[in-house]
Amino acid sequence: MTAPPLIVAEYPTPFGSLVVIATPEDGVVRASGFDSVGAVAATLPSALAARSWTVGLLPHVGTAVSAWLAGDGSALTDVHARQDGSPFFQRAWAAMREIPAGQSMSYAELAEAAGNPRAARAAGTACARNALAPFVPCHRVVRSGGALGNYGYGLAAKAAMLVLEGERPAAVSA
Repeated sequence: MTAPPLIVAEYPTPFGSLVVIATPEDGVVRASGFDSVGAVAATLPSALAARSWTVGLLPHVGTAVSAWLAGDGSALTDVHARQDGSPFFQRAWAAMREIPAGQSMSYAELAEAAGNPRAARAAGTACARNALAPFVPCHRVVRSGGALGNYGYGLAAKAAMLVLEGERPAAVSA
């Protein structure tokens, strides 16, 4: 039996169009980002990437995105989202979802929260490989001096998301 097609939805935001791909059988977000549908789909694991997709509605996601843009910083982290990765990456992504909106955490603090205080570089890699932004809010992870790291969907978008959530980011770092 063929699996049903993945659902793709797009939501306008001040940071660009947010593309979200979810599995229809459970509504779990499997990939998202501020890029083209093709680029976001390319982050899917092979088993999901092999499935077809269709443009559709994800009401629970639309409600969460609207709430986030209206000031509810926890709305996106309440959406079920899942991605493949090592045990450390899973712990790091879970820790990112625990960072309250309006606050940030350094890579070193993220490594500690993920159970390996000496793995700040691996924490940065977890941010860079995050295929579920902003549902896994890697934009809330910064360098130890507070500057934004240069990975993902752009420094200006990350800074703007932090401002939306009530955080005043330090200088942007290249």
